[in-house]
Amino acid sequence: MQTPLTPMEFARRARSIYGDREAVVDGDGRWTYEAFLERCDRWSAGLQSLGVEQGDRVAYIAPNTHGHLEGYYAVPQIGAVIVPLNYRLLPSDWAYMLNHSGARVLCVHEDFLDLVDSVREELGGVEHFVALEGEKEGWLDYEALVADAAALFARPEISEGDLLAINYTSGTTSNPKGVMITHRNAWVNAVGTLVHHPMTSADRYLWTLPMFHANGWTFVWIVTAAGGTHVCARSVDAATVFELAAAEEVSVLCAAPTVLIMIASAPEELRSTAPRGVRVLTAGAPPAAHTIQRVEGDLGWTVTHVYGLTETAPLISVCEVRSEHEALSSEERARHKARQGVELITSGELRVVDDDGNDVPRDGETVGEIVVRGNVVMEGYYRDPEATARAFRGGWFHSGDAAVVDPDGYMLIRDRIKDVIISGGENISSVEVEGVLLAHPAVQEVAVVGLPHEKWGEAPHAFIVPKAGMTMDAAELVDFARGRLAGFKIPKGVTVLDELPKTATGKIQKYVLRGQKAAIHAQ
Repeated sequence: MQTPLTPMEFARRARSIYGDREAVVDGDGRWTYEAFLERCDRWSAGLQSLGVEQGDRVAYIAPNTHGHLEGYYAVPQIGAVIVPLNYRLLPSDWAYMLNHSGARVLCVHEDFLDLVDSVREELGGVEHFVALEGEKEGWLDYEALVADAAALFARPEISEGDLLAINYTSGTTSNPKGVMITHRNAWVNAVGTLVHHPMTSADRYLWTLPMFHANGWTFVWIVTAAGGTHVCARSVDAATVFELAAAEEVSVLCAAPTVLIMIASAPEELRSTAPRGVRVLTAGAPPAAHTIQRVEGDLGWTVTHVYGLTETAPLISVCEVRSEHEALSSEERARHKARQGVELITSGELRVVDDDGNDVPRDGETVGEIVVRGNVVMEGYYRDPEATARAFRGGWFHSGDAAVVDPDGYMLIRDRIKDVIISGGENISSVEVEGVLLAHPAVQEVAVVGLPHEKWGEAPHAFIVPKAGMTMDAAELVDFARGRLAGFKIPKGVTVLDELPKTATGKIQKYVLRGQKAAIHAQ
């Protein structure tokens, strides 16, 4: 009586129980679960009419639209593999990933049709180019294909170990790697997330997180599992977030720390419109306690910090709130919430180990690497056995993140291992320094990296984005850090920028900042 663990079951259940409830909002478009899933069925039939078979890859380049969301059901329910691509990359990046994945069908939002056409001759394996919106010569019309297809398709037998998605990593130091996520990986992550971050059919989820980012942290399926409403946000700026949150009575959203900062720093006239009680899941980079405190204190929202990687489907830990935390001050509670926390019930075993593979002591000081094994860990890197073997050495997936474990068993990331600053023989956590500097009233965003230093080898250097209308004095910032940080951790240099270089998912590109090669002179 066993049935495969697949998020396609969430769609079957939602259609049966919540068929007449609102499933998707995208601008003026609104669809019930019955109407939304019928469209998915029609697109499944349309894909099969184009020759797509079980195991074939179907790629997407699109913002958060209903057409993009439909792909996460229409593609996998016929046994094909969805390949969502970062729409902010260069056409040459798309060409590499499309050729590497072997995608046969490419579905593209109208904003990117011309860019794809610029590399079309390089895409020999793509047989069908589909315009999700808009019209262009040489492109199939998505809406016409959906309208012309019957809502009947040949449903293959799907095993939970079958490939569901190939999600490409950012590829900051080499070609991006294709992370193979199975139906079981996605199902387990979705259910585990719902255990720790419950949702109901009354919830309305705002799509501030890109759907292409690790399948929207599997919220493309989580919202449907709960019978909630997907509210699509095609762009993410403060005005859009607050407008949709108020108009659509949003109750849940996901956000990287950079988006949290944007929300917390929005003008008062926007923040005053925000509904109270919104539940926010944050991940993607370690958030500063100060940012959490501002979102919770100013807006009355609740922030839950989770941690994971594309390779782990993606969530493996949650900063679970304990009853004893309620007695803490808002500042102390925010510091607790800034930790990466403990493993999810369903994610598998999570450890922090030293170079010999031994667990580090729970002293909040000894740094080790986060390793994990369990049901959310990827099948491997697509067509890259060497990288897969390196990642799985010793029978554990190695995250590349450096962390400590506090006495209560909660994990706290100190840095990416490659981002740890070694100054005069001392290890410095850039995350710790950033958390202190973000508390300065004039600082909007900050990134700290190690740059060459003629005396210490390398030393921390702070790149600062000041708040709108405010100026930043380097000496003032250094004085602010003094007394809050050990002397060797205080930045030896400060650079003020209009903005920090970031990926499309809001992660700061520290490798770009480290490209500043000029030696820092002692101050």
